[in-house]
Amino acid sequence: MQILACALYNNWWPMLTGLMYVLMPMPCLFFGGGSTDFISSGGGNDWMDAAKFLTGFSTVGSIAIPAILRHAKLINLGAMFIAYSSFLVLSCTVLLFQHVTREDEWGGGSKYEGWIQTSYL
Repeated sequence: MQILACALYNNWWPMLTGLMYVLMPMPCLFFGGGSTDFISSGGGNDWMDAAKFLTGFSTVGSIAIPAILRHAKLINLGAMFIAYSSFLVLSCTVLLFQHVTREDEWGGGSKYEGWIQTSYL
């Protein structure tokens, strides 16, 4: 959707938000051990706190960059809304992925595993 925001209005300034999308998972990879579980945890060391700060910084940057570009009249209103809808799609995808991977039902064994084994006996 970021490319669509740029191509429809023949202006490639909204791709700056795409740079923030690339930077957003980097603190989790470098300081969090590749897992996003530390973001919702209360305790942690200084490296985890730095990762939380940098993740929040890139998230706020993803929201602020289209607004700043619109205020500077570098992009149109439509490009700003497409950039925001791109951020919404990315956020929903990440949240759904986290929800699905944390479910006990999806990992390891299923609650229907015993039913399947006994139904064939």
